[in-house]
Amino acid sequence: MATLRNLKIKTSTCKRIVKELHSYEKEVEREAAKTADMKDKGADPYDLKQQENVLAESRMMIPDCRKRLEASLADLKGALAELEESDEKAGPEIEEARNTIAEVEKVFETIEV
Repeated sequence: MATLRNLKIKTSTCKRIVKELHSYEKEVEREAAKTADMKDKGADPYDLKQQENVLAESRMMIPDCRKRLEASLADLKGALAELEESDEKAGPEIEEARNTIAEVEKVFETIEV
């Protein structure tokens, strides 16, 4: 049975993973700009290769983060549905969970576009 405490934990998890996803996206932009700058300046091939590896590693983290966010969102929705079935339909935790679900779904919409 889901409890309000579990709901708060799942809500916080979703929020944390959204922040993480945005952080990785910013990192990819930053590293891509750095790589392009190094290419323009004619940097040492070894340094350029290392920078490309860093960029590739950052890019690999985004799909992983999305999968974790999808799983976390499913857990949150399940916990919220369970609580609503047990006649807990109001409260700050439940409202926060609903807002977080809407926020995460917006993130997925912007990713798919």
